Amino acid sequence: MAEKLQALKQQVCASIDEAKDRLHRLGDAIWRHPELAYEERQAHDTLVRFFTQEKGWNVEARYKLETAFQATWGPEGGADGEAVVHVGFLCEYDALPAIGHACGHNLIAETGAAAAVGLKAALESGEAWPVPIKVTVLGTPAEEAGGGKVDLLREGVFEGLDVVFMAHPSQEDATYIPDVAEHDLVVKYHGRASHASAYPWEGVNALDAAVMAYSNMSVLRQQLRPDWRVHGIIRHGGVKPNIIPDYSELEYYLRTPSHRDLPNFKAKAEACFQAAALATGCRVELLFARNKFYEILRNRTLEGLYEENGKSLGMKFITVEDSSGSTDFGNVTHAVPGIHPYFYIGSEALNHTEEYTAASGADEAQFYTLRTAKALAMTALDVIFSPGVLAKVKQEFKEAKLIEDRGLRLQQVKHGEAETNKKYETATVQTA
Repeated sequence: MAEKLQALKQQVCASIDEAKDRLHRLGDAIWRHPELAYEERQAHDTLVRFFTQEKGWNVEARYKLETAFQATWGPEGGADGEAVVHVGFLCEYDALPAIGHACGHNLIAETGAAAAVGLKAALESGEAWPVPIKVTVLGTPAEEAGGGKVDLLREGVFEGLDVVFMAHPSQEDATYIPDVAEHDLVVKYHGRASHASAYPWEGVNALDAAVMAYSNMSVLRQQLRPDWRVHGIIRHGGVKPNIIPDYSELEYYLRTPSHRDLPNFKAKAEACFQAAALATGCRVELLFARNKFYEILRNRTLEGLYEENGKSLGMKFITVEDSSGSTDFGNVTHAVPGIHPYFYIGSEALNHTEEYTAASGADEAQFYTLRTAKALAMTALDVIFSPGVLAKVKQEFKEAKLIEDRGLRLQQVKHGEAETNKKYETATVQTA
C-alpha cells in the first residue's frame, strides 16, 4: 500500500500542475472583483461555473446561503450500508472594505478547489478502493464579517464529514498558528439633541457616553488577562459641533484564547458600556453579533501528516506560539476534525495591507498556492489509505472534545456563568 499511496500522491501533484492555468484564472477572477461578506455573488458564480465545467462534480449553487455552494464527487453511501470516507475542502472568498483581497481569500478559494481537483483525479486513476470515498468542496462566505461557516454549521452542512481542510495565506508556512475565540458587538447610545451653545442643558450627549465607554474599556485592559484582547472604534459621534449629539455608535471585538472565557469577558464589557449610559443619561443598546468565533481545536495527527507532505514538496515550516486573529473555521474544528495551516505566498507583506492585496494577486503567489493544495490533497490521501490514520484522527478529536467540555463545565461553576451563557444566546441585549 505504501508504494500505491506514493503513486497516488504523485498523481495529485501532476493533476494539479495540469490544471494550473484553469486554477490561476479562477483565483484571478475572484481577486479582480473583491466582494464583502455575504455579497460574494460573482465569486460564488465563478466557483460554481468552475466546478460545473470540471467533469464529475455534482454542484449545488446558493447552498443554504445565497453566496455559499457545495460541489461533491463520489457516492452518497456504500453498498449495504458500507461506510464512506468523506473528505471536505473549504473555500473562502470574501474581501475587506477598501483594500480588497488583503487577506488572500482568493487564494484560499483556489487552494481548496485545486486540492479537490487533484484528489479527485488521483482517486479516478483506475484503482479499486477498499472503501467508498466522497469528496466535498464547500464555499463558505463571510469569514471577515459575520461567520458564514457558523451559519452553515447551524444548517447541518458539516454533518457526515470525516475530516475537513483549508489553508490560509500568510508570511510563512506553519501547520498551526493559535487563532483565538472572538465575539463582536456594536454599542449604540441614544441621547437628545440640543443647541450646544444656547441651551446645552437641554441635551443628552451621546458622544460623551461613547467617549466614556471607550475610556472605560481602555481602563479595563489593566485588569484583563494578558492573552485577552479588546479593540474598538467610535463609528459615529455626531453631525456638527454646535449640536449636542443625540446618537453615537462604537464597534468592539472581544477575543480570548478559549470561547469558554467569552461570557466572563462580555459581562465585564457590558458593565463598562452601561456605566457610561448611567453617567450621561443616555439609553444604550448592546448588539452582539449572531455568531461568535471559536478557537481552533487542534488535531496534531493531521498537522503532522500535513507537515510531512509539505516538507516533501520543499516547504520550510516555522513554529508560532503567539496568537493571531480569529476565524470561523475554529467553530468547524469543534464539529469535525480539521486543520487550518498557513502558507507563504512569496511576499513578506503583512495581511490586511494594500501590499498584501498586491501580493495575493501576483503571479508569484501561484507556485506557493498550488504547492499548498498538493500538500492538503496528499494529507487527505494519508487519511483515506494509511492504516489506522482516520481512527487516530477521530480518537484525538474525541479526546480533545472531552477535555474542552470538561473545561467549559468547570469554568461555568467557577464563575457562576450558567445564566450568563443563556443570556448571551440572543443577538441583541438592551438596557435603558
